[in-house]
Amino acid sequence: MRKYFEFDRLGTNYRREIIAGITTFLAMAYVLAVNPFILSGADLGADLKANYPPFGAIFTATALAAAIGTLIMGIFGRLPIGLAPGMGLNAFFTYTVVLTMNIPWQQALAGVFISCTIFLILSLTGIREAIINSIPPGLKYATSAGIGFFVAFLGLKNAGIVIANEATIVSLGHLSFHSGMSPEDILAAKNALLAAFGLVVTGILMSRRINAAIFIGMAITAVVGMVFGLVDLPEKVFDAPPSLAPTFGAAFSYMTDPSVLFSGNMLIVIFTFLFVGFFDATGTLIGVASQAGLLKDGRLPRAGQALASDAVAGMAGAVLGTSTTTAYVESTAGVAAGGRSGFAAIVTAACFLVALFISPLLTVVTPAVTAPALIIVGVLMASNMTKIAWNEIEEALPAFLTVVMMPLTFSISAGIACGFIVYPITKLFKGQARQIHPVMYVLFAIFLIYFIWLHE
Repeated sequence: MRKYFEFDRLGTNYRREIIAGITTFLAMAYVLAVNPFILSGADLGADLKANYPPFGAIFTATALAAAIGTLIMGIFGRLPIGLAPGMGLNAFFTYTVVLTMNIPWQQALAGVFISCTIFLILSLTGIREAIINSIPPGLKYATSAGIGFFVAFLGLKNAGIVIANEATIVSLGHLSFHSGMSPEDILAAKNALLAAFGLVVTGILMSRRINAAIFIGMAITAVVGMVFGLVDLPEKVFDAPPSLAPTFGAAFSYMTDPSVLFSGNMLIVIFTFLFVGFFDATGTLIGVASQAGLLKDGRLPRAGQALASDAVAGMAGAVLGTSTTTAYVESTAGVAAGGRSGFAAIVTAACFLVALFISPLLTVVTPAVTAPALIIVGVLMASNMTKIAWNEIEEALPAFLTVVMMPLTFSISAGIACGFIVYPITKLFKGQARQIHPVMYVLFAIFLIYFIWLHE
């Protein structure tokens, strides 16, 4: 086992990998509640909810898809990366495909399955790996740093430290108490302060060079939250998982009708799942691997296996009954805790399987508990910005746009797109056309087409 996962070469051990795997799971655990909430249309009212699959079945599908996908990544990709249904893609599934385009959720799952099948073909033929290897180092580092800013912003937003503001777009949340505050504002302030406390504690542990600092910080934050009544004590420990019957295999009911599969709306759905999933997953894989120090000469090791694992995970998730399963940026929490090999991913997968039966315990993993970990991870990933050639504007401008547009648009793929469009332009007019890989011109055209005609 140690030899297969190259523990000695990576400078890791079982203890560190186990802690990293658990840390990644805790950082990702919110998906077990959020994904079923979104895909079941829980916020759309009783009338519209009838058009969506049941919450319980999606919970089981989410846990199983995450476990299967992460296990495949750990064994074959041998990377410390957790997989689960993607947050942006599940929102597209629910609010655009089913709600706006009036496509049945079973048909939408068929679109997910087909897009992931195309992923697999591109991965097995080496095309997807070739695309990744054609990306210049500066954009790879920018992608990693941009994901760091995105993750940190996500943590600040979830904790309520940064909130929406109509006048200034965003502003500082409630961090103090005063007379006249509503009960909702008081609760928000308490949670924001709990997250701030967790951030300070985790930062102190990190400064002391404690490998499990992020994991310990989350545990301490959860305990303090329970003491002050901000984190609910679980009512029970064990519970049987809900039935998967309503969603399992539902995608195949639309797979045999060409008039449905090749309709205009369906082709748009498949392309969007393919497009967004391709670049979100690619950016995440590169970002996490870079943070773990696993890139070799700027290239992702075992890229073919990792990309194929991601594709198969997406196909499995569609069969189970959930939107595209993909690599998670929260995996960087496990990397920061010391994870370097696929064994950490196996531990994460095992945690998702256990979560099927001890779901009541997940009530302690609140946004305030996970926020400090995400913010710290953002700090660590932002260090990749030092590797970018900031004194060369043709390298700096596309890198900057890649970094800044991810949190500002709340989209990893949008940030990547901006950088990939500007990079060939700046290099071309610099007289360095020969330094641009032909694949970059193709990606330039694809991103332009997407932004002009297909982006909503």
